[in-house]
Amino acid sequence: MKHETVMAFRKKVTPALLVSAVMAGGQTSVANAGTLAEAITGGKAGLDLRYRYEMVDQTGITEDATASTLRTRLNYSTGDYNDFSAFLEFDDVTALGDVEYNDAAALPTSQTMYPVVADPEGTEVNQAKLIYKGVEETTITLGRQRIIFDNARFIGNVGWRQNEQTYDAFTVANTSLADTTIVYGYVTNVNRIFGEASSKGDIDTKTHLINAAYSGWDAGKLTGYGYFLDLIDAPASSNTTLGLRFAGDTVVSEGVKALYTLEFSTQSDYKDGASSIDADYSLIEIGAEMSGVTAKIGFETLSGDGTYAFSTPLATAHAFNGWADKFLATPANGLVDTYVSVGGKVSGVKLVGVYHDFSSDTGSSDLGTELDLLAAKKFGNYTALVKYASYSADTHATDTDKLWLMGQAKF
Repeated sequence: MKHETVMAFRKKVTPALLVSAVMAGGQTSVANAGTLAEAITGGKAGLDLRYRYEMVDQTGITEDATASTLRTRLNYSTGDYNDFSAFLEFDDVTALGDVEYNDAAALPTSQTMYPVVADPEGTEVNQAKLIYKGVEETTITLGRQRIIFDNARFIGNVGWRQNEQTYDAFTVANTSLADTTIVYGYVTNVNRIFGEASSKGDIDTKTHLINAAYSGWDAGKLTGYGYFLDLIDAPASSNTTLGLRFAGDTVVSEGVKALYTLEFSTQSDYKDGASSIDADYSLIEIGAEMSGVTAKIGFETLSGDGTYAFSTPLATAHAFNGWADKFLATPANGLVDTYVSVGGKVSGVKLVGVYHDFSSDTGSSDLGTELDLLAAKKFGNYTALVKYASYSADTHATDTDKLWLMGQAKF
């Protein structure tokens, strides 16, 4: 779905102009305002710069991809006026140097002799929302917004990519029941990571989202959810996902915690969805935390019968099933991901290592293995990160190595 007003405004916006506006606006505090003018001018501006170098070496593709990109994010939050406030955010993604990667956006600049790095250039309105908090313990949000439920396995923002996924939606969040948060959302459009200028840019939809979480138990949080996706441009893919998730931790001895997550959901057809849509999702994850080190083992299954496999089109898929992104779409025979992760901090540096063993749900075929490594450190408003993924193919996709170097500054 195109937004003519937004597109017209984008043509007038440049990163330099936006940076100047933010620096001029300063970092004033958001507060209740006596007049509408005071609410608008007495807000808070923000600037976020994220540079990333990504290298991809993929068997079967002639050239290695090298993407050097800068994301400039500028936002402004107004003060409150009669329980209303507004938030506006722009993102610009610019390639620095030669564009030696396939941006996957089906734009003229896409270069298929390179592997995919899904960071197309462009300037967009990332968020533009009106927020109302006039009803006790209830927040109502209307407009383009970030939506993340739980661990983003089903509904997320794909925050790793330079162009974030956001939603044109109406959402209501209520916390009036003790230890309970209930969120309802109605989504008319999903602004994907490929940009509005791309044929892959938007998902036109009439989607209902329901997520209810109870955190009153010491042992953990129980979440129930129902996601009803009516996909206008792909009606046969419309589906319903209903599920339960329980995640938490328990102290088992001094300095030692047991960690656990159990989740199950079922997927079926919705509206004009194909009758073949019938699949399940399950997750069993257990682990321990001791002396600042966390170790986990997990078993995640997305079922598939050769015709249809469990689908997560609105997920932050990069965070799951390996950072090499070989399973962004579930294979028709489904996916079983058995993984082990270890993480902790050394001299303030966050270190994470994950090993995945992938097989199919139907037929139990070996699909491949993957090793993921990460090191990151924060310095006040700054973050530096090094990340690596190495996928070894068996019967799915091809061998792929990826390396990221990233620096971020937030003001």
